[in-house]
Amino acid sequence: MTKFISRTQTTFAPPVMEARRWLDGVVFSDDKPLLNVSQAAPVDPPPAPMRAAMAHMIEDPEVHLYGPVLGLPDLRDALSAQMNGFYQGHVSSENICITAGCNQAFAAAISALCNEGDEVILPTPWYFNHKMWLDMSGLTSVALATDENLLPDVETARTLITPRTKALAIVSPNNPGGVEYPAELIKGLFDLCRETGIKLMLDETYRDFDSRSETPHDLFQIDDWQDTLIHLYSFSKAYRLTGHRVGALVTSPDVLAEVEKFQDTVAICAPQLGQHAALWGIQNLSDWVAGERDEILRRRAAICDGMEKIADKGWRLMGCGAYFAYLEHPFAEGSDVLAPKLVKDAGILVLPGTMFHPDGSAEGAQQFRVAFANIDTDQITDLFDRLSQIDWPTRM
Repeated sequence: MTKFISRTQTTFAPPVMEARRWLDGVVFSDDKPLLNVSQAAPVDPPPAPMRAAMAHMIEDPEVHLYGPVLGLPDLRDALSAQMNGFYQGHVSSENICITAGCNQAFAAAISALCNEGDEVILPTPWYFNHKMWLDMSGLTSVALATDENLLPDVETARTLITPRTKALAIVSPNNPGGVEYPAELIKGLFDLCRETGIKLMLDETYRDFDSRSETPHDLFQIDDWQDTLIHLYSFSKAYRLTGHRVGALVTSPDVLAEVEKFQDTVAICAPQLGQHAALWGIQNLSDWVAGERDEILRRRAAICDGMEKIADKGWRLMGCGAYFAYLEHPFAEGSDVLAPKLVKDAGILVLPGTMFHPDGSAEGAQQFRVAFANIDTDQITDLFDRLSQIDWPTRM
């Protein structure tokens, strides 16, 4: 009898959970405590005023009931107004669905667009949860190689489009690379998708930590943007609501009619308390979020400064922004082998580039992702001091 193998069995294990297992049995000294730069999620709770507001929200009976499948109307209205102010565009609440986190927004959109055997283009290094969902959905992830600055090329992307292609999915600021896609590149990819009849999925989970003062793109100013664009966003990073699972999907009402079927089947609605908290955050925390952005930018600057300690040893900073720095290492062994060694030898938990590339990728073997949002500038200094002391065989 042929043994049945499910799609989850053929999908790789969650990378962050795998990395945590490298900590088993390792004891860290007081003078070299663990530096955990493996996961890009806030570890602090929401700010005290938000927590106080949420305590009052708990007393509202409506918070404990099912809500509208596409999200609280007031939150959809508030997000559309916020987006129109930020992008100088025209987004209606009818374009918005609130989801249980941004990962669910991606899953819902893919389910609305694709049939088994269809293709979705992902620039590499890719966000591994996007790849995992495509695998579990019976879809083909088509790797789009990026340049030395981790940016994709429009014409290269064109060569990968086939009759089975349904979407091109990008993340900016990028996870895992940290790079901020230039506005002209985003527009070029949008134009390509519009010309070829596929969707551009733009994940801006880390939008609130973009270093640029100008609007990152003008897609929402285009009259027919909703015919091509599927926009993803997360309240989790902006307001530290990771455990409350609140994200958003912004696109045409026609696509949202299909997304509603997914939502009603999987979660019925995003968690009500998180939605009310996100609404309160939009209304009250803009200055606080600006302060959080300033702190992330200070840590980004500390990363760039820290590279001076290891650049002459063969390390290269490939990308840096939002929560991430993406490094090329100089060592002979691959990053999948070296990452567990970093835990034991240097007290650093970091994800190898192999987790963000197709199996066997030579590029991924030479790369690490550093999620620096949860370490302060002093710890970043310590991180580079430890990296500078590593004396492993190099490729040279």
